[in-house]
Amino acid sequence: MSITHDEDILGGEPRVDGTRVGVRHVATRAIESGLSPAHVADQLDISLSEVYEALSYYYAHIEEMRELERANEDAFEQVRESSLKPKEPVQ
Repeated sequence: MSITHDEDILGGEPRVDGTRVGVRHVATRAIESGLSPAHVADQLDISLSEVYEALSYYYAHIEEMRELERANEDAFEQVRESSLKPKEPVQ
C-alpha cells in the first residue's frame, strides 16, 4: 500500500508514500470539491491508483479522518483567537 505515516511529515497524518500529499487533501478535492479522481491525480501529480488508495484509506479509517479534521479545526481556531486583531476604530 502506498499510504504511510511519518511524524516528521504532515504531523504524522496519513499520506501518499514519497509525497507530501495527505489522504485528507485527496479526499477534500475528490469528495467535497467533486473533482474526478483523474483530475485530482493530475492536480496533485500523483497516479490515479494512488488517488484511489488514498480514498480507500479515507473510507476505511473514517473515524481517524474525522478526528484529524476536528484537531485541525481546533488548532486553526486557537491560532485565530491568539492572532493579532486590528484595533477598534476611534470614534
